[in-house]
Amino acid sequence: MPDGGLDWRDEGLGTRVRVALWLRDEVGEGKTFKKQALRVAVPGSEQVDRRMRDLRPAGWVIKTYRDKPSLKADELYLEKIGVPIWEKERRATGLRQISSRTRRIVYEGDGHMCRRCGVAAGEEYPGEPGSRARLTLGHVNPHKSGSGSSPADLITECARCNETVRHLTGPQMTQEQVWDRIKELPVRHKRELLLWMAADARTQTDTERAWGMYRQLPAELREGIKQDLDELLES
Repeated sequence: MPDGGLDWRDEGLGTRVRVALWLRDEVGEGKTFKKQALRVAVPGSEQVDRRMRDLRPAGWVIKTYRDKPSLKADELYLEKIGVPIWEKERRATGLRQISSRTRRIVYEGDGHMCRRCGVAAGEEYPGEPGSRARLTLGHVNPHKSGSGSSPADLITECARCNETVRHLTGPQMTQEQVWDRIKELPVRHKRELLLWMAADARTQTDTERAWGMYRQLPAELREGIKQDLDELLES
C-alpha cells in the first residue's frame, strides 16, 4: 500500500494525518459526517477541528452548512479527498504558518470581504440561492515561488475564488470580453471603476465596510445588531 498501511488509530501519527486517514477510511468522498464523530475518533476537539481545516489548502474540499444548506449545523460533507498528506514527502502540503494576529489584520483591512469578487462572509453568491461564501486567505501573487505570509503578502478571498486562482493556468476571459462588460456600465460606474484601476484596489464605502464586519459575526449576534439598528432608526 502507498501509505504503508497507516491507521488513523495510531496515536503516534500527527493529528492532521490521523484526521485525513479517518476521513478517507471511515467517511469517503461524497459522504456526510458529524463533527462529534471525528472528535470521538481523534480526541482533542480544538486541535482536531483546526487540523481538519488545515486539510483544505491541500486540496481537500470539506463543506459546512454555510456552503451546503442541506447540512445540519453539526454536519460536514467530504466532497473531495485532496493531497494524500499521510505520505511522508507530502505531509507539509498546504501548511502555512499564519498567526491569528496576521489573519485579523488582513481580514479587517479588507473589510471582511473577498478582494476578488467582493462577497462578504456567509453571503449568498449572486444568482445562486443557498450557496454561501466562506472567507480564507490567499496570496497576492498566488503563483509566485516562495511568496511570504506577512499581511502585505496576503489578501482576503472567498473559498471559491481561492480555489480558482490557485489552479488558474490562463485568463478566464479575453480582453474583448472584459471590455464589452465595462462598456455596458453606466457612466458613474465607469468613473468609479477607473478610480479602482488607478489605485489598483477596490475601495469600499463605510456602509460596505460595516456590512463586511457584520457578515463575519455568528447568526445570533447578527440578529441582535439587526434588531438594535431597527430600534435605533425607529426612535
